[in-house]
Amino acid sequence: MQTGYFLFLLIFPNFFEACCVGNHQNKWKVPQQNTTHHLYRAVEGEIFMMPCIRHADLVWSRIGQGREGNKGPSIPCGREFLAEDKHSGNYSCLTGGSKRFFHLQVLKNNSLGCFNPEENSVLLLVGAGSKIHCPGVNCSDDTDAVWFKGNKRVSEQRRASCQKNGVLHLCQVKVQDKGVYFCDRQIIEQGVKWTFRRAVTATAVPHDKPTDPPRIMYPDRSMTEEAELGQSHTLTCKVYFPFELKFSPEVRWYMHDGGNMERVTLLHMEEQQQERVNIEEYKVTQRSIIKEVTPQHLNNTYTCIATNSVGNSSITIMLKKKIKVQWPSLVGYPIASLLLVGGLGIILHVKWLELQLIYRSHLQCGKHDGEEKEFDVFLSFVWSDSSTETEGVLTLSSQSGTDTDEEVCLSSFDLLNSEGKVTHKPLEVLLPQVLEEQWGYRLCLLERDVLPGGAYTNDVVFAIQRSRMLICLVSADYLSNSNAVFVLESGVQALLQNSSPKLLLIWANGGSAALLQPDPPLPVLVQRALKVLPSLDWTSGKPARASNNFWKSLRKAMPDHRE
Repeated sequence: MQTGYFLFLLIFPNFFEACCVGNHQNKWKVPQQNTTHHLYRAVEGEIFMMPCIRHADLVWSRIGQGREGNKGPSIPCGREFLAEDKHSGNYSCLTGGSKRFFHLQVLKNNSLGCFNPEENSVLLLVGAGSKIHCPGVNCSDDTDAVWFKGNKRVSEQRRASCQKNGVLHLCQVKVQDKGVYFCDRQIIEQGVKWTFRRAVTATAVPHDKPTDPPRIMYPDRSMTEEAELGQSHTLTCKVYFPFELKFSPEVRWYMHDGGNMERVTLLHMEEQQQERVNIEEYKVTQRSIIKEVTPQHLNNTYTCIATNSVGNSSITIMLKKKIKVQWPSLVGYPIASLLLVGGLGIILHVKWLELQLIYRSHLQCGKHDGEEKEFDVFLSFVWSDSSTETEGVLTLSSQSGTDTDEEVCLSSFDLLNSEGKVTHKPLEVLLPQVLEEQWGYRLCLLERDVLPGGAYTNDVVFAIQRSRMLICLVSADYLSNSNAVFVLESGVQALLQNSSPKLLLIWANGGSAALLQPDPPLPVLVQRALKVLPSLDWTSGKPARASNNFWKSLRKAMPDHRE
């Protein structure tokens, strides 16, 4: 069986009835004619090219009689153009010292006995053999034809081809074979010989099937487009498709009502536009126009789906309201600029202190964490009446191991709530034990770590300088205590003097800078600092979840442990 198969290949190696074994050209047998006069016919709407004699670059000039004279366009040979009725007429050119005449007759396509516009285009498979049929040859008794590509016969070009019965056989198609081909047939009417030239546009396409789905180039994934209410809006989808013969590309726009992917509506779309990018790919553009954008359209989502034989690709976008910008007149630009610059200058002058504190406390905090300090935290608070009664009740066991911050915070919170009485203890009792005994920070307390007998102001300033962080438990009692206010004021001044200690305020029992009005009034520096410094809120007896969030936030605000 295999031997017979190979014998078949040896006996039948040809393509297209053996014409591709050699480059065979049928001879065009025509009667003798006057070579100085050429009569050509073309079909209206088809591509036409004036012939070039002996490959010379000629220009055929329009000639006429009577009132027209020689009025009319001159047409260079070798230039492609769409044949129209206005091109019918007589032309002449001068070559080799002799004058030649050319008569062109453009026929209406409906005057032909058989006319099929599909015959004017053909697809050539790259790497395979293809055929190009001469349009209208099946309606004629004479099937002999001569094929041209440009001004040169195909038979004279360096490629494997042959012509038979009005069909051009290309043995192996290459990308360069795309273009316009002309087939010339001889017809004789009433003893007059005409050359009937027809055109075929050939497009080279890949022979292999596509392996990839289409690529959506626009819009981008999760894109949001601006739309103006009450105006029309165009949804545009641009997709690149790999070429394929037996599958038409599909690009469609869908609307999902309220963003619900199950409630889908196919949008009305314009006719999609196709554009060839290269031999292997072409671009399809699909548009859908929303005639009038309403608030409901802003709540919907829109999906572009592109489909080929391999699969689908989709992109979903949303619309958002376009804010109209009313630009001032040219006269208003300088005034607006001056007002803007002046306003910024006033704001900087008035709020310079606050801007400095925000910058140093939020953007420069932790900049000097690597510096050696004797204490990690300087804790400043004022004993309340209830705190003195409960002091010493709570005892926290120290944690061993290397737990994460969240585990340490949760364990601290669990231990703080292990006894029913503890949950109502003041923060000035709980906080030192958590920071020192549970989290392992070195704490500085004035009444414990500062030797008595010195100058109070010097001791406070020196203690702040020896600490990496200052925490102030702010309450009404705290702001009414002059010594406590001095500690806070000293910390703010240290922050402004580039010593960069971290500074954190903890507002006890829902207090705030706006609600608390201490007597005597606070220094101006402290009043302005209380509004912008980082802070946390603490309220005794609040729900377990809220307390847990407080301890987590506090742990994140603490400086890193030193190794």
